[in-house]
Order: sequence, then structure tokens, then C-alpha cells
Amino acid sequence: MRIGINGPNGAGKSLLTRELAAYLGYELVKEPIEHNEYLQFFYDDKDTFSYMGQNAFYAAMFYLMWKTKDIANIIFDSTFYSNMIYTELLHLEGYMTPEQYELSLNIAKEHIKQLPPTDLEIVLVRTKDILFRNVAMRGQPFEIHEIEYLNFHYDNYYVSAKKVYKDFAYPDKQLVFLEVNDLKEPKEIERIANLIIEKVNAIK
Repeated sequence: MRIGINGPNGAGKSLLTRELAAYLGYELVKEPIEHNEYLQFFYDDKDTFSYMGQNAFYAAMFYLMWKTKDIANIIFDSTFYSNMIYTELLHLEGYMTPEQYELSLNIAKEHIKQLPPTDLEIVLVRTKDILFRNVAMRGQPFEIHEIEYLNFHYDNYYVSAKKVYKDFAYPDKQLVFLEVNDLKEPKEIERIANLIIEKVNAIK
């Protein structure tokens, strides 16, 4: 099964994906977005680099998902739909023109057509205070001063996520918006893993 974990900045995607991969015996694919050359450009000048940066992120995500397309059991700490949610948010916030937004959608659709689909996508649901706390704790320099930007994204993330999955016709039975608790607790990882196993068996 191909499982994707998505969610806003600070939701705990990397931690959960790492723990689930170990628990389920799946191969882990981590998105190294913090090393993407466009990321700093984006945070320095969102008006110029929102569209350009998203195209760079699409290419990086396509590469990750393409080179692992033949692995049977795999879990991603981000998928193409995550990129599209951020595209939706950037357009909503005014950092992408309508023309750039439409071009971006079409580019994403062409990428997705070439990839084997994920069997299950999980969107982590956290409160804003937890998201901000997690961002502060990890101390990424490109995030810690982006309070206004993150506020907008947190306020609009889940509505945008639902729109993206609907627009891309992702099957409802393969999509879970999952409220999670302390991801450092083994019992929480076990709970989520059991939920995934139950969902995967139902899909089969």
C-alpha cells in the first residue's frame, strides 16, 4: 500500500511517518523540502517566488514519488496533494495570480497522471496553538518569523485541503482527516497504526 501523510507546518508529519514506517514495516520516504533551493527565495519574496517555488516543489515531489513507484509498501511524509493545498492557499492569499494558479493546477495534473496513486491519504488535524508550539520548538529560521503567513495558512488549511481532494477527485473512502494527540506517545502511534490497518483492509 502507498500511504501519504499530509498536514500544515508543525503538524508532526515527519515524526508520525517515521514512527508508522517502523511500526508497520513500510519503507519511509521523507520530503527534504527544507533543503530545496527555492525555499529561502520563497520566504524572502513570496510575490515573486510563490509560483516559481511551487513548480520547483512539484518537480522535487514528482522525483521522490516516481523513483519509489515500484515499492509495494511505502509511506510518504508528504504527497503531491500537499503541494496542491499550498498552491490553493497561496492563490487564496493573493500570492498567485489567477493565471499562475490555473497554470499551476494544469502542471500538477500532468505530474499526477504519471504517478501511481496513493491508496490512502491522511491529513493530520491539530489546533493552532499546537501547530505554533511545534514550529517554535523545531526552530527553522525560515518559519519562526512568519507569524502572519502561518496564521493565514492555519486558518484556511483544512478548507483548502478538502477543496483540493474534491477538485482532484480523490476517493472519499481513501481519505482520512485525523485528529491526533501526542505523537511521542507509543499508544498514540499504535492507535493510528491500527486505524490505518483497518482502513487499508476495508479498501482491499
